[in-house]
Amino acid sequence: MAISPTPRALLFDVFGTCVDWRTTVVGELHAQAHAALNSATASLASRVRLTAGDMTMERWGEFAQQWRDGYKKFTRQLATDPSVPWKSVDEHHLESLKQLVEDWQLNGLWDEEQLRAISLIWHRLDPWADSALGVSMLNRLFYTCTLSNGNLSLLGDLRTHSGIPFTHIFSAELFGTYKPSPRVYLGAAEKLQLPPGECVMVAAHLNDLQAAKSNGLKTIYVERPGEEEWGEDDVEKARQDGWVDLWVSVGNGCQGFVTVAEKLGIELNAADQTRRLSTSAPAGGA
Repeated sequence: MAISPTPRALLFDVFGTCVDWRTTVVGELHAQAHAALNSATASLASRVRLTAGDMTMERWGEFAQQWRDGYKKFTRQLATDPSVPWKSVDEHHLESLKQLVEDWQLNGLWDEEQLRAISLIWHRLDPWADSALGVSMLNRLFYTCTLSNGNLSLLGDLRTHSGIPFTHIFSAELFGTYKPSPRVYLGAAEKLQLPPGECVMVAAHLNDLQAAKSNGLKTIYVERPGEEEWGEDDVEKARQDGWVDLWVSVGNGCQGFVTVAEKLGIELNAADQTRRLSTSAPAGGA
C-alpha cells in the first residue's frame, strides 16, 4: 500500500507503540514489592505489610494503569495550558509514584532511593517482538525517529535497552511542550528539514494520529493490546473516515512494524527471516 507522496521519515510514538510498558512496569512493581516484603533489613508497619502482601499481579496492573493515566493527564494539561510550569516526564513519574503509594496506603514499603529507582523503570521498557526488526527494515528507506513525550535521556536509554535502531531521537522536550501540541509534530518535521506531508506519524493511539493528521502529517495506526483508549464506535468511525493512511490490525498474519515495512514496499531478506524466526514471543501487532 503506497502513501502519497512517498514519505521520507517515520515518527514513532514510543510508550505502547514500540514498547510494552504494561508488562514491564507491572513486573517491576511486583518484583520490588516482593523484595521489600522479604528483606531482612526492612522494618515495615503491619498495615503496610498486609496491604502489600495482598497485592496480586492484577492489582499491580491497576496501580500501573493509574500511573500511566496520570502521565496522560499531566502531558495533555501542559500541552494545552501554557501557564503550567514545565516538568520532565522523569520528574512527573517520580512525583506520581509517590502519590500513588500514598493513595494505595503503601507508605513505607519503599524508601526514597528505592522509589526513585522504581520510577526509572520507564527507561527500561521491553519492546514488542516486532519492533527492532521492523524498524531495522524501515531504516533501509526512511529516517526512523522517536516522537514521544518521554524526555531525551529516557528515550536514549530505551533505544539502548530495547535494541530498536531508530535513526533519530526526538522528544517533545525539544519543543518545550507535549503532544498533542502542534509544536511537537511541526517541530519534528522542521528538524528533519522536511515538509509535514513527507513525515508519517506511527502510533497505537488514534488521538496522537488525529493530532498529527491535523498538522499535515501522514498517519499509520498499529494496533497494540490494551493501548487504544477510544471506544469501539469512535475507532470504527476513524476507520470509515479514512484519515488513517495505513491501518495495521491485530491478527490475520499482521506483525506490527514488520507488516508496516512490507506494506511500504520493503521485503524481508534472509537475515530478516532468521531474526523473525528467532523471536518466539508474539508481536504486539500480530
